[in-house]
Order: sequence, then C-alpha cells, then structure tokens
Amino acid sequence: MKPRHRRIALIVTGVAGLAVAAGLVLSAFQQNLVFFFTPSQVAANEAPQGRAFRVGGMVEVGSVKRQPDGVTVHFTVTDTAKSIPVAYKGVLPDLFREGKGVVTQGRLENGLFVASEVLAKHDENYMPPEAADALKKAHATNEKAARTVVSSPQSKSGTSSR
Repeated sequence: MKPRHRRIALIVTGVAGLAVAAGLVLSAFQQNLVFFFTPSQVAANEAPQGRAFRVGGMVEVGSVKRQPDGVTVHFTVTDTAKSIPVAYKGVLPDLFREGKGVVTQGRLENGLFVASEVLAKHDENYMPPEAADALKKAHATNEKAARTVVSSPQSKSGTSSR
C-alpha cells in the first residue's frame, strides 16, 4: 500500500471514529434530557408520555397526605390555574412545605405524577425561573377571568325593552 493510500485510510478511519463518538454523545444527551412543564401544560397533554420530565409550582395547602409506611407521600402541585396529583416515595427535603415552591421529576402514570425526585426551594426568595413565569402567567389569567363580567344589553343601557 502506498503512503498516500495509507494516509487517506487513516483520515477516513479517524473521521468515522469521530462520527461514532459524536453519535454516542448525542444519544446519551438525548436520553438524559429532562424538560420542565407546569401543571397547566400537563393538564393540556403537552407533557411527554412514558418519559421523565419535571413539574413545578406550589404545593397546595392541605394536600400533603403521608402514608402509614412513613416513606410514601401524596400531594398536589398547582400553578393556581391547574393542579396535578403527585406521589413520591422517599425522604422529602427539609424545606418542603405546603404553600411553598417545589419542582418534582418523574413520569406521568394514569393521571398521577410519580416523582423520583423532589426539589424544594432553598430560601424564601428563590424559585426556578420557569416555575415563577408559569405562576405569573396563571395568576394573570385568573385575574383577567375574575375581571371579565358577562353583561347583558339591558345592564349596559340601563333601560328595559318591555
């Protein structure tokens, strides 16, 4: 084999090796990619089915129910517009409280979000930007709906058409 052919074969082998390595890295990255969704997005079926994702919002007051086994906890996460029930088996973070921000990671199974990880905010002022934006949007939508009053033509003119 001529030196020129040997160099070309070496370059082709190197490029093929780099392509395989890049493919493996991208595949691993894709499998470990976890997206964030709000309870409203989960209720609208925007969340992936059969795949892990994160849900964030506030823990509804009065929704935390601890099971007799001492490890399983059921609670509800809300963005003030929609709520999603969550089941978690494990030790909750010390800062986990009703009415406080939380981000859970897991899968949706028959309408129940089965969490594999629960993250509570670490101080009074912190909330993940995605969760804060979702809460602001939901709160604005609720205020807009509360201000919208369905009025009849009679109430606008102040007279009756009898």
